[in-house]
Order: sequence, then structure tokens, then C-alpha cells
Amino acid sequence: MTEPPRTATQHAFIALAPPDDAKSELAHALSPAYAAHPGLRWNRIEDWHITLAFLGELPVQVVQRLRSPLADLAAARPSLELALLGGGHFDERVLWSGIKGDIDKLHELAQAVRARVRDCGVAFAERPLRPHLTLARARRYDNASVTAAAACLDGFTGRPWQTEHLHLVGSAVSGHPGPRRYQDIDAWTLGHSSKASRSETATDCSA
Repeated sequence: MTEPPRTATQHAFIALAPPDDAKSELAHALSPAYAAHPGLRWNRIEDWHITLAFLGELPVQVVQRLRSPLADLAAARPSLELALLGGGHFDERVLWSGIKGDIDKLHELAQAVRARVRDCGVAFAERPLRPHLTLARARRYDNASVTAAAACLDGFTGRPWQTEHLHLVGSAVSGHPGPRRYQDIDAWTLGHSSKASRSETATDCSA
């Protein structure tokens, strides 16, 4: 496979993802909102993630260096039980679904992930973690659709599910028209290794 040029960059983040049946359950609950508000910029279902650390735009080689450290971290962290819960919005512009379950452990995982990224010398904006799935964004001058769509999720509680993988997600390296598309760069099973004693503080960030 041809190596990307050293000047190539991509947007990247580290996240958890609900299983397909949990996402389908939420999509079904969103059906009235999809029909009533087609003008919203709806995220693709395959892009629904619980972001633990948004890294922004980085050189591709820097993103690749995170793979081994994150693999070791995932092996040492347990699976979590989570569920999707209701809906809300940020500033009437961004529609989201909430998360319930092992929230304290989710915050601990996010802290561990961010520490691992910092240990690799990668600078990123460390915003407070607000666990959610981003579902849609309002278009310019539309100040009503997001709040109305959020109301469609009043009373929605999804079934509980176990997190399975830690995902390193990146945008396409080459530019293209339209919305930015993301895909897994890699994903690692949480708690799959009996070698948790490899230590969460041991970091190999070599290229």
C-alpha cells in the first residue's frame, strides 16, 4: 500500500460506538423527526459515536503512532454498560441523544485515553466530556428545528448494551466535496487481554 505523503493530514477522534441494534432502536425513535425536519443536516448512523477525545486535524503519521498505545490501553480497560437516553440540544444548533449507565467509568476511560494521547506528545483541545451522540446540526438561520426534533425523543430510553471496542476514527485523507466522512482507522476489544499487567502507564509511541 502506498504511504500517504508526510504533509497529509486528517481529522481524528477516539470514541466508543453503540452496537447496530441500539442505533437502529434510536433511528426508529427518530423517524418522526426525520420526516418533520428533512432540512436538518442529519449525521449518518454509521457516524454515531460517543467521543472520548477529539484530536482535530493531525498529520497522518502522528495518528498512526497512537495505534499501539491505544491497543494496550483498551486491553487493560473493562467493558462498560451504557444505554441511549432521550434527546437534547446545544444552543438550539446541535441535536443529540444522551447516555446513561456506567457514566463514572466512562469518564475514567476518557481520562485514561486523554492521558495516553498526551503521553504520546499529541496536543489537542481538552473539552469537558459531555457523553452524547451527535445526531444533527441546524442549517443557518434555522433556530427551531433542533429543539422540535429533540422533543421527539422525550421519554426515549434505549436498551442497555455493553461497549465492545475502543475506536480510533479518522476522516478521509484526501479532500472531497460535501460533508466530511469518517471511518475506523483501527478498533480494539476492551478488556480482551489477560496481560492487563502491561500497565496503563507503559506507552510506546514509536512510529
